[in-house]
Amino acid sequence: MNTPTPATRPRGKVWLIGAGPGDAELLTLKAARVLQSCSIWLVDDLVGQDILALAAPSTRLIKVGKRGGCRSTPQPFILRLMARYARKGHAVARLKGGDPFIFGRGGEEMAWLDHHGIDAEALSGITAGLAAGAALGLPLTHRACARGVTLVTAHTADGSQPNWGALAQSGLTIVCYMGMSNIQALTHQLLTAGFRADLPVAVVQHVSCAAQKHLIATLATLAREVKASGLGSPSVIVLGEAAGLACRATRHAETAMPMPLAM
Repeated sequence: MNTPTPATRPRGKVWLIGAGPGDAELLTLKAARVLQSCSIWLVDDLVGQDILALAAPSTRLIKVGKRGGCRSTPQPFILRLMARYARKGHAVARLKGGDPFIFGRGGEEMAWLDHHGIDAEALSGITAGLAAGAALGLPLTHRACARGVTLVTAHTADGSQPNWGALAQSGLTIVCYMGMSNIQALTHQLLTAGFRADLPVAVVQHVSCAAQKHLIATLATLAREVKASGLGSPSVIVLGEAAGLACRATRHAETAMPMPLAM
């Protein structure tokens, strides 16, 4: 048997796919269709088990999780895996919780793949910060009190912080990711920057999943109530007048199995 040469070897592709916040029914139809065509799935920790259950029996699932405070798969290793399988002709799904281009390193990975001559395409997913609004009946924008929404992270590679002072004056709804590891320090920073002590705040953990939990507080009571509730990561924090409009005291859990997503 002749060994394929570089010119005849099948051309693979990497798909950076947003899996959404966890509920398989929030996966886009396009993402579900493309996943069925991928023989290799490189899976982040936040991808729900119901989504993994959609994999064909022949699919190879490789867990490459990254979680704050936990042992994580090194990013260079993940990049090498994507390249290795794509160069062997595989369709590779880099399956990420939420959206690959919202705090998901999608931009870094897309640039790296392009630099190394590997075909790649991104598919959007519903990021947890947006799903939190629907989960709590909380309008992230509202004509009366929130003319826009800003997504920020409290955890950065260089240790820097958002311009909290400017955000405090913006009147926008602020959705903060990765802010639970030191909620006491974050609360102090926000109050010092000029956010009102009585500003409504919502915290949602495992948004859209069966394990979803949340609380509604004020900024002054936030750290105390988070500690009392036992909420932790992965959570998003929603700050602003719109957070006070949350109208669901409990999540309406659905026991029905997700609809088939066969394409």
